[in-house]
Amino acid sequence: MNEDVRLTAWVRGRVQGVGFRWFTRANALEIGGLTGFALNLDDGRVQVVAEGQRENCHRLLDWLCSSDTPGRVDGVTEIWGEPRGRYEDFAIR
Repeated sequence: MNEDVRLTAWVRGRVQGVGFRWFTRANALEIGGLTGFALNLDDGRVQVVAEGQRENCHRLLDWLCSSDTPGRVDGVTEIWGEPRGRYEDFAIR
């Protein structure tokens, strides 16, 4: 079962000023089939929204939770939902 989904993740830790959004976009493009964005929030977190096949969103989430990210990830909160289809590519905001 690999339907299209929407993943929204909030990444906590030292994730701003370390290239986190750039590497998130690079990983989303490498996984393929994902649209959405990575955005720095005022409170120091990075918000990641990804739409695409569930398996591909899980692969991106696994990377976000791994030790392979730049900086330091202390935790990730995620919610899953229906895709909205508003994105043409995966952007850095």
